[in-house]
Amino acid sequence: MKGIINFGLVGCGRISKNHVEALAKFTEDARLVAVCDVNAEKAKKTGEQYAADYYTNLDDMLSRGDLDAISICTPSGLHPMHGIAAAKKKLHVITEKPMATSLKKADELISACDENGVQLFVVKQNRLNSTLQLVKRAIDKGRFGRIYMVIVNVLWARPQSYYDDAKWRGTWEFDGGAFMNQASHYVDMIEWLIGPVESVSAFTGTLARKIETEDSGVAAIKFRNGAFGSINVTMLTYPKNLEGSLTIIGETGTVRVGGIAVNKIEHWEFQDYDDDDKLVGTSTYNPPNVYGFGHTGYYKNVIDTLKGTADPDTDGREGRKSLELILGIYKAAREGRSIPLPLEY
Repeated sequence: MKGIINFGLVGCGRISKNHVEALAKFTEDARLVAVCDVNAEKAKKTGEQYAADYYTNLDDMLSRGDLDAISICTPSGLHPMHGIAAAKKKLHVITEKPMATSLKKADELISACDENGVQLFVVKQNRLNSTLQLVKRAIDKGRFGRIYMVIVNVLWARPQSYYDDAKWRGTWEFDGGAFMNQASHYVDMIEWLIGPVESVSAFTGTLARKIETEDSGVAAIKFRNGAFGSINVTMLTYPKNLEGSLTIIGETGTVRVGGIAVNKIEHWEFQDYDDDDKLVGTSTYNPPNVYGFGHTGYYKNVIDTLKGTADPDTDGREGRKSLELILGIYKAAREGRSIPLPLEY
């Protein structure tokens, strides 16, 4: 693809700002030309703010003829439907996490993009964090030796008003719970860094919020490489977000990345020296919120891929992996037993 890539965006809610502001950094290669939301006020406000045409009907926007790609920021349960509609118009698809709330719908989206010859990108911007890039390199270099244990904490706060603000939040059909929504990137992180999962056990519960789905949960994971893992998630931390962390304990290395969103390396110790050790101090950063700065890097990869100079960091099949693990966690909690992966449906 040559020239400037024209993007449309559907869903002008909470996360859309990260997308449009990321695109605004690539004015020589990309531009936002249209936005859509069923809420006319949100569509108008976003369109006027970013000098884009605005719509309340997705089919109308998809039919305009000058679009190359669509960014999907709608409720999670709608991602496949909106992505498939875009793919049928031969438009590349960028979808927020999770790509779907079921494996069947995720596979339908992947197939639609394959059949129409378009790229499917699933936003996993935390993989681009400077801290996690450093950890990934250490793993790839074998610096940990055998990895024994991995601990992930997502100790955040989502008051009842957060769920009340949008009726789709905290529903099984359109959102999923704390694991599916808020901790989705952390589930992706542990699978991406440590590798395929052999089995998972879990407890989940709705301890305080008035929602269908869970506001808290714990998952115990056995990886195919023999490592053990745990993911502890709650949206009930008082009075605000406390921690989004990763701890890896290995044969010849121990690392802890903390902060509110794995943005600060708090412990970094290995048996043998590597030049990457010099980068520990400069890898720490202070994000304005738990979303961090990763959308900019993610869109750079999207643009480079569409221009033929890169491969996608997280395509549909890669995005499916964390969805499968999340659904495995839910199945384990629901059935009260250890669940082997891959799942059947």
